[in-house]
Amino acid sequence: MGCNFQSLSILAALLILSILQEEVNGIGVNYGLLGNDLPSPSRTIEVLRYRGVTKIRIFTADHGVLDALRGSGIEVFIGTLNEDLPALADDPAFASNWVQTHVAPYANNVGISGVVAGNEVELGPYAGKITGAMQNLDNALSAAGIHVPVTTAVSYGVMGASYPPSRGSFKDGGVMADVARFLSSKGYPLLANIYPYFAYASDPGHIQSSYALLKNDGSVLVPDGSLVYTNLLDAMVDAVYSALERVGAGNVRVIVSETGWPSAAGPYADIPNAQEYNNNLARLVRSGTGTPKRPKKTREAYIFAMYNENLKPPGIENHWGLYYPNLQEVYHVNF
Repeated sequence: MGCNFQSLSILAALLILSILQEEVNGIGVNYGLLGNDLPSPSRTIEVLRYRGVTKIRIFTADHGVLDALRGSGIEVFIGTLNEDLPALADDPAFASNWVQTHVAPYANNVGISGVVAGNEVELGPYAGKITGAMQNLDNALSAAGIHVPVTTAVSYGVMGASYPPSRGSFKDGGVMADVARFLSSKGYPLLANIYPYFAYASDPGHIQSSYALLKNDGSVLVPDGSLVYTNLLDAMVDAVYSALERVGAGNVRVIVSETGWPSAAGPYADIPNAQEYNNNLARLVRSGTGTPKRPKKTREAYIFAMYNENLKPPGIENHWGLYYPNLQEVYHVNF
């Protein structure tokens, strides 16, 4: 069947549009497993694919999840156990075995976004092991011919100052300077868990709800020198960028590895707010624009979390999911 020039032009335009959408669709989901009533990984990945989610983060190298990801087209950040950090840092053979066991078998048919050395350990007993673990994992991956970034995920507790964003700095005496310089030398991103919810819930008298919920409608404008902020997430991310600049690592990209809003069991935690926050987040990421401080760097963010997980501490921790374990939506997000 013939195809005229106009049809070809339309097809080309649609192809370009799909590529652009793929480039800016940096919204992902954290897939936690702390529940004894969760659907199988294969069913979960099926749902994520149906919803158009192309990026996830897992906290451990769970082989059931990794097997389900084979050929799915969904990319994954693979985390290490926090308690493995000392061995990963002190024993290159342990790091090599970890890579051969948990990454190499999947490298050919799973899109691996990177390996994440620990989650929120930068202020705890394993803090001094992060950089060594990242270095050994990086060496092991290179030796295996697997070229993916190695990073760590930090809490917002690393920040000593965060307001205004231009004054952002890491806490003195922390490990963040070493972590940041390693990432900078390799061109790898920093993963940061950033929750405007907690900032708003702790100080609602000084933070407007529309600013915290990312409405981004111009109703709140917060100036910082020549920059203007219309939502709290961008301000928090740019504070991290300022902190990175202060330790000589301004080239490091910040990926929001966790963010979200609880749907119950806390102040201002309800389904309407959770739905609004996460839909506004998805819209912000899909816009293809960056933060005021890094306007040319496209955003990437991972919603916390896929499920309400019943093995977490009772209370607000059980109410961050997009889905109940029976796969009924808690609320709908347009990915």
